[in-house]
Amino acid sequence: MNVLNITDQLTLVPEPQLDPEALAQNAQDAVAALIAAGTAPNTARCYRGALSYWSAWFQARYGQTLSHAPVPPAVAVQFVLDHLARPLAEGGWAQMLPPTIDAALVAAKIKARPGPLSYNTICHRLAVLAKWHRIHDWDNPCEAPALKALVREARKAQSRHGVVVRQKTALLLEPLQALLATCTDGTRGQRDRALLLLAWSGGGRRRSEVVGLQVTDVRRLDAETWLYALGATKTDLGGTRREKPLRGAAAHALSAWLELAPATEGPLFRRVYRGGNVGTAGLSADQVARIVQRRAQLAGLDGDWAAHSLRSGFVTEAGRQGVPLGDVMAMTEHRSVSTVMGYFQAGSLLDSRATTLLDNTSGLEADLTPDENER
Repeated sequence: MNVLNITDQLTLVPEPQLDPEALAQNAQDAVAALIAAGTAPNTARCYRGALSYWSAWFQARYGQTLSHAPVPPAVAVQFVLDHLARPLAEGGWAQMLPPTIDAALVAAKIKARPGPLSYNTICHRLAVLAKWHRIHDWDNPCEAPALKALVREARKAQSRHGVVVRQKTALLLEPLQALLATCTDGTRGQRDRALLLLAWSGGGRRRSEVVGLQVTDVRRLDAETWLYALGATKTDLGGTRREKPLRGAAAHALSAWLELAPATEGPLFRRVYRGGNVGTAGLSADQVARIVQRRAQLAGLDGDWAAHSLRSGFVTEAGRQGVPLGDVMAMTEHRSVSTVMGYFQAGSLLDSRATTLLDNTSGLEADLTPDENER
C-alpha cells in the first residue's frame, strides 16, 4: 500500500483543519498539562512561587501585566539589577529596586523581607523564567549575552567582596551520630532515627524521596539488609523502580520502626501524635527539614542544617572514607559529575596527607622556635 494514498482508504469526518506550523490551543493545553503532571510537586510549587513573583514585580515595575508573550532581555537584566546587591563606592551595598516597590512586595507577602535577594535565589528565578519560555517555544531572554555576562560578573564581584554563596551544612558521620543520640524520645525518636538513617545511609535521599516512600516500597533481604525502591525522582522521571540497600544500623532502625508501627500500606514514615500514637498521614517534605533542625538543636550543633544536609553529608563522608565516586553516584543518582564533585572532593581532602604536612615533618618544630633575639 502506498502510504501517500492512505487517505483513500479512510472515511473522513469533516473536522477543522489544523495549521501544520503551530499547535492548536487545545494541544498547547495538553502539552502544559503533561509537563505539569510530570513535574515533582515541590518543583511545581517553587515554579508557581517564582512566576508569581515575576508577575508581581513586572506589574509594579512596568505597570503592565505579565501576559502570554515573551519577556524582552532588557527586562531580565533589570530584574537582576533590581534584586542583586552591589557594592557602593562609599561603602555598603545597595539594590536598584525602589524602596516603595520593595515595601509593596513585602506587604503583599510576595517577598519575604525587604532588601536584595541572594545570588542563588536570583539564579533560580531566572531559571524558572527560562523554563517558562522554553515551554512556550519563545525566544529565551536568559540566553541573551548581556544577561549571561552580567550574572557571571556579578558572581565574581560578590565573591571579591566577601559575599559567600550559602550552602547547607553537610551532615558528616560525627554530627549524624550526635543527632541519632537524641532519638530517645519513644515513638517519635524511633521514627526519626529510622528516617535519618535511611535518608543518609541509603544514598543521601532528597526529602521528597523520603516522604514519597510507601510501606510497600521496602522489603527485608536478610537479618542485616533491607531494600527500598525508588520510583520517579527529580533526576529520573521514568518511574522505573530501582532498589537501593540499607544495611547495618540503618536496617536495624527500619526494622524497629516497622515493628513499632506496623502497616501493610500507606506512607513509610507517618506522623506521630501525642501519647506516641502513629497516624496514617505521611510527613511533608518540610517536616523532614524540621526533624533535622530539631535534632541538631537538641544535640547542640551549630550550623545551617536542613534536609539537604543529609544528601551533602553522605557524599562528603563517602569522599572522606575513600568510596569510589561511581559507587557514590550509583547510590545518590546524581546525573552530573560536577554537581557531586564539590562535596566529594571536600570529603576526600579531610583526611588527606596533604592537609597534615606540617604534622608529618620531623624536626620542623626546632626550626620554627624563635631566636632569642626575636623573642
